[in-house]
Amino acid sequence: MNTNMNHRFANERIPKLILSLAAPAVVAQVINALYNIIDRMFIGRIPVTGTLALSGIGVGFPIIMVISAFAGLIGFGGAPLASIQMGEGKPKKAEELMGNCFVMLLIVSVVLTLSIFLFRTPLLTLFGASPETLPSADDYMGIYSMGTVMVLLSLGLNQFIAAQGFAKTAMMTICIGAAVNTILDPIFIFGMNLGVKGAALATVISQAISAIWVVWFLTSKRTHLRLRIKYMRINSKIAVSILTLGLSPFIMQSTESLIQIVFNTSLARYGGDLYIAAMGIMSSLMQIFTLLLQSFAQGAQPIIGYNFGSGNFRRVKSTIMYCSLFCAILGLAMWSVAIFLPQLPVMIFTNNPDLIALTVKLMKIFFLGMCIYGLQLAFQQIFIALGQAKVSIFIAVLRKIILLIPLVYVLPVFINPKTNAVIIAEPIADVCAALTCFALFGLTIKRLLNAK
Repeated sequence: MNTNMNHRFANERIPKLILSLAAPAVVAQVINALYNIIDRMFIGRIPVTGTLALSGIGVGFPIIMVISAFAGLIGFGGAPLASIQMGEGKPKKAEELMGNCFVMLLIVSVVLTLSIFLFRTPLLTLFGASPETLPSADDYMGIYSMGTVMVLLSLGLNQFIAAQGFAKTAMMTICIGAAVNTILDPIFIFGMNLGVKGAALATVISQAISAIWVVWFLTSKRTHLRLRIKYMRINSKIAVSILTLGLSPFIMQSTESLIQIVFNTSLARYGGDLYIAAMGIMSSLMQIFTLLLQSFAQGAQPIIGYNFGSGNFRRVKSTIMYCSLFCAILGLAMWSVAIFLPQLPVMIFTNNPDLIALTVKLMKIFFLGMCIYGLQLAFQQIFIALGQAKVSIFIAVLRKIILLIPLVYVLPVFINPKTNAVIIAEPIADVCAALTCFALFGLTIKRLLNAK
């Protein structure tokens, strides 16, 4: 890591430094979400079959989220550890971490590609696809699964670009692919009349270009940490440390997939395909909101990790304070849009008046807990930056597994209409998890910093 980057992490004003790293990350994460959002925007406008196709893609969305979750398991597990190693003045150790991550990403991508391609039809049926929506979901996922290795390499390795302070370069990884996706979508979907198959093909091509860009940068002379062949082997001790720390973001993302399945199957039972389409839109918006908040916190992660490794706890505490403040403000802003102006984001996805009306009504319930969601995500990302795997894992499990899933099944027993009971489970889980997270953070952060 060069002297200039060392100086920035150790001396530059914290608010300016966080924003300089977070702003490109915000753009990158939003554009990353657009891989799926853009597809849905165009798919929802396919003549005659657009709404059914949108429901089909919504059913397949959990599989897409699982793929991204595995990229997070390895990328978000390795990159914070690399930041700490750089802070301790051990760049070779950081490069060894990255080499291990590269091989792990390749292995996981092969397993996922074969599993999803061979078993996609029964999986989609299990996840709530009806006879009307299954063909669209099956067509999309059959092609999308072929790009799994590209998704994992671009998302997983891109974290090592951001960890070095190359926030704008990390942003470019996503921007290049998303630009290609935006151009190809209308050409393949409408111009070549490929429908949902065209949307999937455009996404795979764009992800391949992003992956090529990432690998090129990390093997070039521009990077401080270089992807080297001699480190492309699995070291069991390093792999365990990566997977342990990456387990928290993996749980967050993979359980989003599980949550999507739970919501889809429950809403299919109580409401039908229109409710599944509405949930698909809300899930996409939730993904954008979550990625925005995470990107702000991830902009602070290299600063926290570097200064934690070098023992500069004053800067660690200051970074934590500003990171929490930024995420709280952003969370409130997004909550305001979802509650008071829900029709604006919904109309991006569909022009079906029935679907717009239903989604707007449900959003005012679904996003009630977003007002304090920002702080919860900030604290969880801070624990990851400090290398505290167990605490961040507990926070991730609490909201999704312990609270949300049981509530989705229990509340309809007591509340009518049952569709509203399913939706209200989300804000109840958000609030309970956030309050628990606040208490846990307050109890442990001082002891953690004093113990170093």
